[in-house]
Amino acid sequence: MAVESPDPAVRADIEATYKAREIEGFLDLHFYRRIGFWLARLFARAGLTPNVVTVLGSLAGIVAGHLYFYRDLKTNIAGMVLHVFANTMDNVDGQLARLTKRQSASGRILDGIGDNLVFGSVYLHLCFRFVTEGGSNGIWAIGALAAASHSVQSAAAEFCRDAYLRFGVGKLRAFDLSSDLRAQYEGLSWSKDFLKKLLLRVHLNYVVEQEMVCPGFVHLEAAARRAFPGEAPGPFRARYRQSNRKMIRWINFFRTNFRMFLLFLLLFLGRPVWYFTVELIPLNLFLAVLLIRQNAICRQIELLVTDHVYD
Repeated sequence: MAVESPDPAVRADIEATYKAREIEGFLDLHFYRRIGFWLARLFARAGLTPNVVTVLGSLAGIVAGHLYFYRDLKTNIAGMVLHVFANTMDNVDGQLARLTKRQSASGRILDGIGDNLVFGSVYLHLCFRFVTEGGSNGIWAIGALAAASHSVQSAAAEFCRDAYLRFGVGKLRAFDLSSDLRAQYEGLSWSKDFLKKLLLRVHLNYVVEQEMVCPGFVHLEAAARRAFPGEAPGPFRARYRQSNRKMIRWINFFRTNFRMFLLFLLLFLGRPVWYFTVELIPLNLFLAVLLIRQNAICRQIELLVTDHVYD
């Protein structure tokens, strides 16, 4: 069923819950964000917090992964419905946080953990399915490599989107660099701040992974902090958007929507384990090409920042 187009006033309210229109995918703009806006308002009235919504969505996604274990299309379709619900909740938690002004670092970390648990369940149950159908136990190694690839791809894609929010849109005043987070981490005590320190450790590991695959953003952030502490100036943002407009569109291939479409297609074909092959070969090759280009763009823009010639 198509989602009706809201009136201009409501549409403006919905857009206020976007991260930025440029980094939203087609399904996000025309389905998830619209549905998510109404759910976010409903949950806000009910007093639910973004973290509660994150947990609900993660649990649904984990169950969806289990339903992919069975070689029964009807059961798989039930898993797909749950997976769509989980992805909807993954949109709603952020919209609810922005709607209620309850954004937090811990919420973002919890959201990332939830995403990993959902696809961890998918990978685990696809491996179990393959083995119980008489396949080789070697699938566990292939699944592990595919999961590692998924982690790197998602980390790199999020880094690119955050960079666009930071330098192209101005919705982030600064990156969370590993050097910043490490200082915070070392300042916490395991005995007094166990949960906070544990979450920060998880986030620190994730940021280190991001910085390894795209060091250009780290150097650009360092140059930006020296040139203009705080929000990036308008002329620089315009220059960044111009240089990265096409890049941010290609990055959307690593979003959850594309992965779900691919997984659902292979489930209908009865060959879900082929998903690992797509992760390992075409998506990794595509990511390598994009990162080479992205790091080159970062080096060019870093020189402009250093020389103050971006305007």
